[in-house]
Amino acid sequence: MNEIESVTVVGAGTMGSQIALQTALAGRYQVTLVDAVAGQLDRARAQNRKLVDRAVEKGRLTKERADAALDRITASNDVEKAAAKADLVIEAVIEDFETKKAVFTALGSAAGHDAILASNSSTIAISRLADITGNPARCCNMHFFHPVTVMQLCEVVKGPKTSDATVKAATDFVRSIDRTPVVLNKEIWGFIVNRILFAASEEAMHLLEGGYASAEDIDIAVQKGLNWPMGPFHLLDFSGLDIFYGAMQDRHRQGEGGDAPEVLRKLVEAGDLGRKTGKGFFEYEK
Repeated sequence: MNEIESVTVVGAGTMGSQIALQTALAGRYQVTLVDAVAGQLDRARAQNRKLVDRAVEKGRLTKERADAALDRITASNDVEKAAAKADLVIEAVIEDFETKKAVFTALGSAAGHDAILASNSSTIAISRLADITGNPARCCNMHFFHPVTVMQLCEVVKGPKTSDATVKAATDFVRSIDRTPVVLNKEIWGFIVNRILFAASEEAMHLLEGGYASAEDIDIAVQKGLNWPMGPFHLLDFSGLDIFYGAMQDRHRQGEGGDAPEVLRKLVEAGDLGRKTGKGFFEYEK
């Protein structure tokens, strides 16, 4: 397996653009950020510019390092061309199996034989995608957390055919960009953090539906009693209720857990998706 020098990130949304930025800030990798949606690469660069400018203003980053990081990121709308020169490809497209399947199909034929192919998915295990590439030993999950430039954790998940060399290279890479890896030696839906988060969030919604306490008081109890920085309902609103609902549906399809709580389903069907729509479990200024 080659030493990682060139990294391609597929998907220039919030997660992909910040994975690219955090990688570029390490100062040792050339990064290509790929997206086929018109205007998305420009939006990603503008957002990354805001992030580094804010860090410079607060004294956490020098202007020289900020500019150098942005210069290390090359934009592309050609996934095959970008993958062909990469030692590591991180897929960070929307959390939809068919979309990810299409990306991994392209990567299987375009990427070099020794390139690591990783999915940033928070719920879709790499075994569902790896065989498409024709070389599942080089595939793994690398699940970063939002916002990537703030959150330290990355869950590296070993699929049933993932090689030990791939896991080592992935964890070494995560450490090299100043993030902390944890390794799951066996696949399981939701990995570590989301399984625990889903259990807590579901229980919070059951307490709300049962009339035991208000969403506000449940959040206060969790914050003050468990020392969480944010209660479960504010966290759900921050993440997007549609994202959480979709993940719960996927979990159910995989044979784990029951249907989503009624209170969540009603909010999603009403279009009240949290902060991004101005209303979820709580109301926000748009």
